[in-house]
Amino acid sequence: MPSMRKYRRDTSEVSCCLKYVIFGVNVLFWFLGLIVLAVGVWAWTEKDTFNNLSRLTNIALDPAFILICVGTITFIIGFTGCVGALRENTCLLACYAVFLALLLLAEMTTGILFFVFKDWIKQQATSGFQTFIAHYREDPDQQNLIDWIQEDWLQCCGVEGPSDWDRNAYFNCSSGAVGSREACGVPFSCCRSKPQDIIRNKQCGYDVRKRTYNFDVAKIIYDKGCLEAAEEWFDHNLLIVATSAVCTAFAQILGICFAQNLRADIFAQKAKWH
Repeated sequence: MPSMRKYRRDTSEVSCCLKYVIFGVNVLFWFLGLIVLAVGVWAWTEKDTFNNLSRLTNIALDPAFILICVGTITFIIGFTGCVGALRENTCLLACYAVFLALLLLAEMTTGILFFVFKDWIKQQATSGFQTFIAHYREDPDQQNLIDWIQEDWLQCCGVEGPSDWDRNAYFNCSSGAVGSREACGVPFSCCRSKPQDIIRNKQCGYDVRKRTYNFDVAKIIYDKGCLEAAEEWFDHNLLIVATSAVCTAFAQILGICFAQNLRADIFAQKAKWH
């Protein structure tokens, strides 16, 4: 019996540590991808997008669609890595390594193109955000995204300034003629928050763009556009962004190496069986 145990230990080539590290990490990504995908599908269902295909005109700018894409990619990568490691399936592990390599290549390409075509990307971002503004009241996901950008992330208003909200039918100054109370105003997310405010004032942006407005507008709302605010944010957080990108790339390279090493161990084990 002792000799039998010694024989099995010596001939085993598959690293249990490597196997369960890959399994443990990817089972988290698997469930995370499933949750993100479910949220994206639920958001589309709530907006009745599946039954009204005319809503797909701005599909690339739809936060729900982005969640579906991210969730699907994360789910597939997590599934191939998790099941491939647990079942010692070399085909799934190869797919996992290829998916990670393609994702890494796409990220590197995006990073390079960002610096090469910075002005073009800025124009596209400006155009996209202006589209968001024009459809602010039509899509709750886009509305929530704009409010988060303006209020919580960048503390800004509009693309280049509060006047950009004239692009929206509800906030356009001429809409006052048809009874819009928000005419010549801005959303509440443009308003500067006050520490003493217990309840958020949803009407704080009313009339602020009217020439007859009696208060100092700069003290009520943010006068900086989100494009300028985003550039300043990236300048101030460039080190953090770069470090995050390097760590993400390192983790993906590590995942590829682990998958390839585990595949090599499995092949070595199968070779001994034959």
